[in-house]
Amino acid sequence: MKILVCISQVPDTSTKIILKDSDTAINSQGTTWIINPYDEWYALVRALELKEAGTASDVHLVTVGRADVDPVIRKALALGGDEAIRIDADSNDPYETAHYIAEYAKTGGYDLVLCGKESIDYNNGTAGAMLAELLDADYVGFATDIQIAGTTATIKREIEGGEETDTCSLPVVISCQKGVAEARIPNMRGIMAARTRPLKVVTPTAVGAVTQIKSYQLPPAKAGVKLVSPDDMDALVEMLHSDAKVI
Repeated sequence: MKILVCISQVPDTSTKIILKDSDTAINSQGTTWIINPYDEWYALVRALELKEAGTASDVHLVTVGRADVDPVIRKALALGGDEAIRIDADSNDPYETAHYIAEYAKTGGYDLVLCGKESIDYNNGTAGAMLAELLDADYVGFATDIQIAGTTATIKREIEGGEETDTCSLPVVISCQKGVAEARIPNMRGIMAARTRPLKVVTPTAVGAVTQIKSYQLPPAKAGVKLVSPDDMDALVEMLHSDAKVI
């Protein structure tokens, strides 16, 4: 069984975002980039667990981006992937991204495609479902457990107010979330080896985006701390009622 894991690059939550081009783009200079946590901690690690258990033979990693995403895909490779593919395109449109990945996946004969339930930058959570449609494969989202037996996948997923268990035949596309695997940290040997391993760069067929970002807006600056004398509880109650509106 061959597994393809989708990897996306996202800004670190601790980095300072600076906008440019009249607030229509993020200035990448000085921005710290990481692997999308849902892709790394859950989708990739579960794929590696399946390989270690002898269920899968190969785990390939794919990302969409220019050369600046190479460090991120190499970190994913350091965790234990067999091959890394970078689709040489720049897009923040989920359909366009799904199309590029599907175009490549059709040539690889993959039985299982895993991705995170969403990326922490745009929080769309739509690329996985689009990818399944483009591959004419089943899709199960928000998986908390994945088991493979022969050509059948058994997936537990969260639903409103509970949990359901689904079974389907391979190939299948699954988006993963917390619970599906335990996060792991790459060791130094894996990091050093990943630096010199080749990346497969693929030029995609152009496709039109279906969405376009008009502008970004940073959240408002946090207000300063208001100090209240411990002897003036009336003032505290008034602020909780009038300003915070919690009582």
